[in-house]
Amino acid sequence: MVVLGLTGSIAMGKSTAAGMLRAGGLPVHDSDAAVHRLIGRGGAAVPAIAAAFPGCVVDGAVDRARLGAVVFADPAALARLEAILHPMVVAGTRAFLARQARRRARVAVLDIPLLFETGRDGAIDRVLVVSAPAFLQHQRVLGRAGMTADRLAAILARQMTDREKRRRADGTIPTGLGRALTRRCLARAVRRQRTRPRRPPAWPPNPFRERRYARNRPRYGDHGPRPGDRSDR
Repeated sequence: MVVLGLTGSIAMGKSTAAGMLRAGGLPVHDSDAAVHRLIGRGGAAVPAIAAAFPGCVVDGAVDRARLGAVVFADPAALARLEAILHPMVVAGTRAFLARQARRRARVAVLDIPLLFETGRDGAIDRVLVVSAPAFLQHQRVLGRAGMTADRLAAILARQMTDREKRRRADGTIPTGLGRALTRRCLARAVRRQRTRPRRPPAWPPNPFRERRYARNRPRYGDHGPRPGDRSDR
């Protein structure tokens, strides 16, 4: 089974690309949605977050706006949150891959907004990055309710640049020239990955490789999508 990573900076069109892959019959695991389930009403992460961040849980669910206000500019608070969420997200990802392996899927997709920033590309066979021109990215982001130029700058400062992501990826999917082109590029990329699996493969897990990547985590220090910060579209 080929494990295909899908990533991209804020407002680059990753959610649209993930939807196209699902429509094409590929199993896709959305790490952003996984976090939302973990912090939603009855989520597995809610008790630990309630203990670590008093006042950020309301009616059994994490208030993302309150939590975001606490961790946005406080690296220590962010590290505490990541220590809670990251192991749960990774466990969910592994369970997804195990299910797909049992179903004999040829390709499984991991939709991870901050794939390179977290060093999780070490457990993936091939990485596709979605990309669009910077002016279009800014136009998309600033059209969102509550978004400002300063907030966008802060988000981008936490993310690897689009240029660097494209350099590290095995393929780039354009999302600024129409959906038809995006769909064709995705289909071509998936065909290529099926015929060029990496050796050794990412699945089943290789503990030695994972320890090596853990020791060499990049400097960005982000473990996944932040509550209240949609960084994947």
